[in-house]
Amino acid sequence: MSLDFATIHYRTVRDRIREQDPQIDEQTLADTVEGLTDLHEILMAVIRASLADQALATGLEGRIGEMQARRDRLEDRAAKLRQIAKEVMVELDLKKLAAPDFTASIRPGTPALMVIDEAAVPSVYWEPREPRLNRQGLANDLKQGAEIVGVALSNPEPVLSVRTK
Repeated sequence: MSLDFATIHYRTVRDRIREQDPQIDEQTLADTVEGLTDLHEILMAVIRASLADQALATGLEGRIGEMQARRDRLEDRAAKLRQIAKEVMVELDLKKLAAPDFTASIRPGTPALMVIDEAAVPSVYWEPREPRLNRQGLANDLKQGAEIVGVALSNPEPVLSVRTK
C-alpha cells in the first residue's frame, strides 16, 4: 500500500468517524483510526528506513574521516619524498632526471612575498572587509525579548523527533 493511498484512507476514515460521532475525543479518534488503517505501520517503516540511512551515513562519516586522515598521511609522505629528491638533485647539480614513466627537473623558482613590517605597508595594499551579519547574536537577543528593527523570528516549523535509545 502506498503512502499516498494510506494517507487518503486515514483522512477518509477519520473524517467519517468524526462525522458519525462529533463528540469523540481526539485520543479515542486517533486510536480508532490507527486500528482501521495501515498508515501507522507505513510511517513506522519510513522512519525505520530513515534511521537505517542515518546509521549508514554516520558510519560513512567515520570511514571518510579515516580515509581523509590516510590521504593526508600519503600526501605528507609524497611531499617529503619530493623534498628529499629535490634537495639531492640541487646538491648534486642534477638539472634533469628522465625515467620511462616520468621526468623530473630542477628549475628556478619564483620569489615569494615576505612581510617584514605590516605597519609600514601603504594603505592601498590593505583590503577593506565587508561587515557580516551576526545571525546567532541577533537570534539570541530576539529570543530573549529584544526588539530589533529589521529582523524578526519566524514561526516555528514542526520538527520530527526520533529517539533510538
